[in-house]
Amino acid sequence: MEQKDIDRIIEMAWEDRTSFEAIKLQFGFSESDVITLMRKELKRSSFILWRKRVNSGISSKHEQKRSKEIDRFKSTLQKVISSNKISKR
Repeated sequence: MEQKDIDRIIEMAWEDRTSFEAIKLQFGFSESDVITLMRKELKRSSFILWRKRVNSGISSKHEQKRSKEIDRFKSTLQKVISSNKISKR
């Protein structure tokens, strides 16, 4: 797997609104695969903070725990990303 894909999975794992199911759909990584990747790639303290956040109830990492009002993976304010630059509003 390329480093850019690993970086994207880590970024998605940190995002509260991106569910594990979305990561599975896009990259084929199950929740346990994501946890293993995060444990390997992050510093121990960062991994512990991430796990606390995922398990705290703040995060919507599992679709079953999400509000039914959340029906997309990205914010409506998020613009299209092209050529590695975020489009201006």
